This record gives sequence, C-alpha cells and structure tokens, in this order.
Amino acid sequence: MSGSSPRPSYAALFRIPHARRTVAAALTGRLSYGLVSLALMLTTGHATGSLAVAGAVMALFGAASVFLSPARAALVDRHGARRALIPMASLYAGLLTAFAVTAWRPGAPALVIGALAIAAGACTPPLGPTMRTVWSQLVPDERLLQRAYGLDGVLEEILFVSGPLVVGAVVQWAPPAAAVLLSALLVWSGTLAFVLSPVVAGARPAPVKSCRSRRRWQGGRALAQPVVVALGVGLSLGAVDLLVLAFAEQHHHRAGAVAWVLAALSLGSALGGLLNGAVDWRLSPGVRLPLTACGLGLALFGAALAPGLGALTVAVACAGFFVAPALTTAYLIADASVPPGIRTQAGAWVNTAVNAGGSGGAAGVGLLVGRLPLGWCFVISGAVSLTAALVSVRTGWTARSSTPPTAAGAHRAAVSERGTDPGEEADRSRV
Repeated sequence: MSGSSPRPSYAALFRIPHARRTVAAALTGRLSYGLVSLALMLTTGHATGSLAVAGAVMALFGAASVFLSPARAALVDRHGARRALIPMASLYAGLLTAFAVTAWRPGAPALVIGALAIAAGACTPPLGPTMRTVWSQLVPDERLLQRAYGLDGVLEEILFVSGPLVVGAVVQWAPPAAAVLLSALLVWSGTLAFVLSPVVAGARPAPVKSCRSRRRWQGGRALAQPVVVALGVGLSLGAVDLLVLAFAEQHHHRAGAVAWVLAALSLGSALGGLLNGAVDWRLSPGVRLPLTACGLGLALFGAALAPGLGALTVAVACAGFFVAPALTTAYLIADASVPPGIRTQAGAWVNTAVNAGGSGGAAGVGLLVGRLPLGWCFVISGAVSLTAALVSVRTGWTARSSTPPTAAGAHRAAVSERGTDPGEEADRSRV
C-alpha cells in the first residue's frame, strides 16, 4: 500500500473475491477439530467404562495427528489442495464414522477403538495450514497478510471454545458417539466446500524452483525461530491448563471455575490477536516474535503471585494476550522464509511445534504438581517461554546471517519497500 493510501483493515480481507466463501468453508471443516477431542474421549469412556483407556486413546489420536501433520502438508504442497485434501478428508471422516459406529454402545473392544483413533489421526486434513497458504497467495501486502493471519488465529480460538459447547449440547440428547459423527460430517462437508471454492480450485501447486532452495529449507535454519517460539508457547500453555485446575482445587473452588479462567485465556488471546493484526508495526516480525514470547513468560510470572482466583484470571488473560500475536508472527516468518512450493509444510511445522508443546507441557507439569508449590510451577512454565524467546533470538540471527532470502521473502520485502505490487490487480483478477 502506498504511503498516502488508507491503512488496510480487516474488512479489506473480505472484499477479496471469494474470500468469504473460502473462509466460511474452511471454518466449517475446522470446527470439527474443536469437537473431536472431547467427543472421542467421551465416546471411549462411554464404550469401555475406563477413563484410563479414554486418555490413552486420546493420546494416540493426538500423537498421530500432530506428528504426521508436516507429512500431510507436504502432500498438499506437492499435489495441490483438491487432489490431496479430498482423499484425506474422506478417509478421516470415514474412520471417525467407523469409530462412532463401533463405540456407539458400551462393550466395544478397546483395541479396535484405539486402532481406529490412530488411523483417523493419521489422516487429519491440514485445513489450518492450507487456509493460511491460501491467504499468502491472495494477499501480497505484508500488513494485510498480518491481519489475515491475526483474524485466522482469533477465529480458531472461537472454534476451540465453541466446539466443546456443541459436544455438550449433543450429549444431552444422544450418545457421545453422535458428536463424533457430527465431527465427521463437518470436516467432510467443509473440506469439500473449501476445495471447490474458486480461490482453491483454480490454484495449482507451486513447484520449488531449485534443488538448492529445497535443500536450504530442509536444513531447518529458516524455520528454526518460529518453530522454537511455537514450541515454547505450546509448552507454557499446556502447563497452564493443569495448573489452573490445581489452583482451583487448592483454593476449594468448584471445577466450573476452571472453565471461566481458561475462557479468560482464550478471550485475552483473541483480543491480542485482533490488536496485533490492526497495528502497523515498525519492528520486524523477527524482533516482535521473541518479545511476544517474553510477554507470555512475564505474565505467567505474575500468575505465580496470584492470591486468589480473581487475580489468577486477570494474570491468565494477560498471558493469553500474547499467545495469538506470537503464533501469528511465527506463521508470518515461516511463510516468508520458504519457497512458495512448501508454504503449507512450513505452517504445519509451526502447528506441530505448538501442539506437541501443549502435550509435553501438560505431561511435564503433571510431574511437578504436588512436588513443588504451585507458584513455582507457574514460574517454571513462564521460564520455558522466556527461554524459547532467548533461543529464538540466536536462531533468528543465525538464519538471517546464513540464509539468503527466498523468493517469497524477497517478494514481500519488495512490496513493503515499494508500497505497491505491480502484479496485485492481475493476481486479484485471476481469483
């Protein structure tokens, strides 16, 4: 955008042809992910009568989904969204349906349920990374792309808050397996509508232009900074969920109070994401990223000093304020650091880092709770985020000093310097 042109707003995103249709379709599919974890856990517990089995099945499903995410994203980059996502969504929805049918009534064999959960997790369509890749193709202006990623993060927060509420409504009238069926229907119909959108259907895979650029990306230097911060944020957030529960129990609050504290975390993240997207930052993303991770760590230090649930809620909301900006900035750096042909994989690596960190943080703090005072547990969770910020400064400096800019990064830098993109109108007309 030129210096005299108005600052791009969130509304400008939806003036892009077919953007509203594409976003709505992607959100429909991604709502499935807000439902599926709780739905699978409740269904497994109902079918087997064992919370231990339910927890194990959830861990297996989550591991298959998280750690295979970059491999599934590579299929999208290589073959295009339509050819990769439709088979993945069909397999995923079919396996969830088989899971629901098998576990509809009590007495289902735990081994069969576990096998179906692992297989379903392995096929989870990477709708989030693919949607962010679509945004990066639609929006050549970095300021507007920042708003797109910020809005995407806020909408994702809303999905993961509303998903369990939908499951709660379903189980009032039907067995928990019905919520698994609903999740399958949402992901299949949403993915189909997404790939049939003119924006996605008309896109073609962007080949990596040289073996040299592919080798440079595979070396990991370009993605080290965003992945390190995403991992640290995930570790801290995974710890917070369990620490809030332990705090409520220690102060003799009802379990329902935990939901309000975690809702404050999501609300803070949503507000932080919207504000981050609306500000025209003078600091580069590589500088902002460790600062947001530091903000999260310091807010968790504040949570360690909370005398009661009200103060803890405020501290957790302040921590949430830095979550969406940190992840949005990580996605921006990942997108600009790799060749166009592997953007979906880059976003998937950031996703994998934050999700794996969440699981690791919950497991790690579970070993500390009861052995250390809760205040120290909050301090340790904040220190993890601060450590990630410090490590990311080093990794970011190393990547910038040793890796020449990719075509994507050079293009964004050129657009930022010139203020306009001479191919913008032509690109918009094609979608």
